[in-house]
Order: sequence, then C-alpha cells, then structure tokens
Amino acid sequence: MSAEVVAIEIIGWAAAVLILAAYVLLSLGKLEARGYIYQWMNVVGAAGFVINSGYNGAIPSAVLNVVWAGIGLFTIRIVWRARRTPLSH
Repeated sequence: MSAEVVAIEIIGWAAAVLILAAYVLLSLGKLEARGYIYQWMNVVGAAGFVINSGYNGAIPSAVLNVVWAGIGLFTIRIVWRARRTPLSH
C-alpha cells in the first residue's frame, strides 16, 4: 500500500471517529447542537469523508458530505451572527 493510500485511509477513519464522537457527545448532552464545537467537528469530519470518498470514487458519499459540511458551515454562520447581534429590549 502506498503512502498516499495510507494517508487517505487515515483521513477517512479520523473523519469517522470525529463525526461519531460529535454525535456521542451531543447525545450525552456534552455539546449543544448549535454550538461551535459540535458544528466544527461535523464540518471537519465531513471534509475528511469528502477526501476519502472522492479518492475512492464513492461519489454519492462525497456529495452527501459536501452537503453535510455546507449545513454545518451555514449553521456556524447563523449562530455567529445571532451571537454578534445584541438583543434589543
């Protein structure tokens, strides 16, 4: 197995661990769904899956993870904007 293949596999497994960890932490109440850490774990994990899936020719999986990362980035933007805007009373 070449170094490139090993690197792609490591990226894929790291992505899987990251997304699973995010889900476990969310399920245990350790993270908030609209929190930065949870969303960034999903975005980075999805990016790893895009790399792994794309390299391995699993285009449906790669597309799914592009959308997954996009949802995460969109949520991060919404949360960031909401936290920047002062509440008017």
